Amino acid sequence: MMQLKVKDKTVLVTGVAGFIGANLVLRLLRDSGKVQVVGIDNLNDYYDVSIKKYRLKQIEEMAVQHSESQWRFVKGSIADNALIDRLFEEYKPDIVVNLAAQAGVRYSITNPDAYIESNLIGFYNILEACRHSYDNGQTGVQHLVYASSSSVYGSNKKVPYSTDDKVDNPVSLYAATKKSNELMAHAYSKLYNIPSTGLRFFTVYGPAGRPDMAYFGFTNKLLAGEKIQIFNYGNCKRDFTYVDDIVEGVMRVMEKPPQRATGEDGLPIPPYAVYNIGNNQPENLLDFVDILQQELVAAGVLPEDYDFEAHKELVPMQPGDVPVTYADTSALERDFGFKPSTSLRDGLRRFAQWYKEFYMKEEK
Repeated sequence: MMQLKVKDKTVLVTGVAGFIGANLVLRLLRDSGKVQVVGIDNLNDYYDVSIKKYRLKQIEEMAVQHSESQWRFVKGSIADNALIDRLFEEYKPDIVVNLAAQAGVRYSITNPDAYIESNLIGFYNILEACRHSYDNGQTGVQHLVYASSSSVYGSNKKVPYSTDDKVDNPVSLYAATKKSNELMAHAYSKLYNIPSTGLRFFTVYGPAGRPDMAYFGFTNKLLAGEKIQIFNYGNCKRDFTYVDDIVEGVMRVMEKPPQRATGEDGLPIPPYAVYNIGNNQPENLLDFVDILQQELVAAGVLPEDYDFEAHKELVPMQPGDVPVTYADTSALERDFGFKPSTSLRDGLRRFAQWYKEFYMKEEK
């Protein structure tokens, strides 16, 4: 693998107001020395837009503190072909990190259109723009990093999930679009020699995270005095990965694109890779809820005498969900010397403290 230092480079991040995107940009601005970051996001209302705006505000504050770097935000959709072409033409990104996607398994059952538009058409636009970035002998995009998902493993029985496993049986449209991204990237890597790396993220959580994720939804419901539903009667295991660990992984991957090489047939050997980023340590959902409630009490989000048992309901599995996610991260360790290390308790503590600050500040 070649080294590609982020310093002095232009990085395009799509889905920049999203959870991973915003945290990545904060880290780029804080730690990369001089860097130009261009972010695009359509700020859709799939979940509370005030959280997206909060993340963008954090980025703006970071950009002011680190004025040697440049930060540009563009409001728009990656499914807008003309806009994407214009961004590539104007900023000529060296590295593209495509995190814009319609997320969520259950929502893909009720709103399939959103997934086709963002995850397939949008990703195709990014690939085409990368391809044409080499026109007329230009250096062009040196690395495309894109979000895939642990959901591509479907209901694979073999755990932990390895990137060597066959993943041809998605159990949701969301998973199917993510697997499609990997296939499309492979074709473009082969045809146009675009170095690309797909990252299969495993249940990312942390402060200012996604409200559609279980830990966030549970907190909202408990605070409102509603019952939380624990699926598969609590027999679910998830490889929860703290957002800072994800960002560290993405940063390392960005700087090491797969090597370009020519095969015996004179054609490119596709400079293509896919990795899992997860904690390699699945947690039982009931244990997870237990730690979450302790940290919510400790942070003062919930009172100490809160009756958790009265607010818990064990229910069967949901369509499209899988009973266990568990990442084999040995390839990530081998190639990047990196393994996530934040404990679930530390991560949930930071979330609980942020939640108190963000939603309950008027009570001070």
